[in-house]
Amino acid sequence: MPALPSSLISSLSCAPALTIAETAGGLPEALAGLPDPRARRGVRHRLTVVVTAAVCAVVAGYRSYAAIAEWVADVPATTALALGMTADRRPSEAMIRRLLQAMDPQLLTAAISVWLAGRATATTSTAGRAIAVDGKPCAAHAPRTPSPAT
Repeated sequence: MPALPSSLISSLSCAPALTIAETAGGLPEALAGLPDPRARRGVRHRLTVVVTAAVCAVVAGYRSYAAIAEWVADVPATTALALGMTADRRPSEAMIRRLLQAMDPQLLTAAISVWLAGRATATTSTAGRAIAVDGKPCAAHAPRTPSPAT
């Protein structure tokens, strides 16, 4: 039996392409109940928009505030619109940092955990149907047979 690939690229290359609505679906609603720590005056970006964008950036591998802001600045206009941002006005690094630092981390963790739990149960029912372009099952989703003990 050949060894499983150590790279996740093969797993991702056959994953179906998802839209923003499918990927971040329900996240703004899960974040809607969070209290906004900012004063109402001068708020340019809704809390749900900024936090949803930050979560998407972190899921994409961006970890620092500067990297999250870079991801937000670099996403295509269609993605920015789907996340609730206007294409020409996006949150800055300082604004993202100040907002995330001012939020209650336990409330934020709880809201994201509820969303992730819902996503996990939704994807469990569709996990076994990933098919590569050539019609063959993806290696990551192929049934594994136990290797004989030596």
